[in-house]
Amino acid sequence: MKQEIINKATRLLSSTQYQVKKHSPEILMVAGIAGTIVGTVLACKATTKVSEIIEEKNKNVEDVHTCLEEKPNEYTEEDSKKDLTIIYAQTGVKLFKLYAPAIGVMALSFASIIAGHKVLKKRNIAIAAAYAVVDKGFKQYRKNVIAEFGEDVDQRMRFSLKSKEIKKKDKDGKTVKETEYYIDPDANPLDNISEYARFFDAASSNFAKDPEYNMMFLRRQQDYANEMLKSRGHLFLNEVYDLLDIPRSKAGQVVGWVYDKNGNTKGDNYVDFGLYRNDQGTRRFVNGLEYNILLDFNVDGVIYDII
Repeated sequence: MKQEIINKATRLLSSTQYQVKKHSPEILMVAGIAGTIVGTVLACKATTKVSEIIEEKNKNVEDVHTCLEEKPNEYTEEDSKKDLTIIYAQTGVKLFKLYAPAIGVMALSFASIIAGHKVLKKRNIAIAAAYAVVDKGFKQYRKNVIAEFGEDVDQRMRFSLKSKEIKKKDKDGKTVKETEYYIDPDANPLDNISEYARFFDAASSNFAKDPEYNMMFLRRQQDYANEMLKSRGHLFLNEVYDLLDIPRSKAGQVVGWVYDKNGNTKGDNYVDFGLYRNDQGTRRFVNGLEYNILLDFNVDGVIYDII
């Protein structure tokens, strides 16, 4: 019975410690804001008492000058300088003591806010590092598939494309067999979409009813994105979203492209919107038969910590 109570108490303490650690950034931030408010109130209260200290200082200074004028033989210029130094020093000490509580609280508040920021920064770095490992593994897997089986197989595997043979008439009127690829109707559409992929459609202010204009616009923006990449050496995904009037994402803040004139070993060294993927939806858009297109951007991965 006693051991069970101890175990429960230990688990409760451990759980409490974990929750405090988990929410430490929020706790530190709230403490910092609250401390700033308290410090401001203390400073305001202290200010109401400043006039008393200043009046006392002015009176003492006036007494020194009066004594110097009335008793020049007994009270020299050197004596007055010493006394004035003492008066100003004492006034400074009194003012410091008056504002010390407010200064102390404000200092602790700022330290609390900075500490909370540091905790969040460390966590974000850790998350970015973990994501980079997963992203690197996925990219290497795709490279291996492309090297072994070709890019067509990579696209079919990635987007769950199925194949079927169809018979068509060629230009000479002969019946020929062709392989047509289509999306598996039983597959979850979300499983076939990269987390960076976005639809370019009427939701964008840059979208037009003219399919040729849309393709021309996308090509020009892709070219412009590559110019930005080469001129700056890096480009974030959110910046490309902005070019297309597509809402930003959290991942877009840290992932993107890095350009190296000597060759980029971590990516393609160029920006590709995926306009010419070998799938039916893209071909229909290119041919003006579809009024939206899924843009799948070839980001290098997390670049926030390698720029």
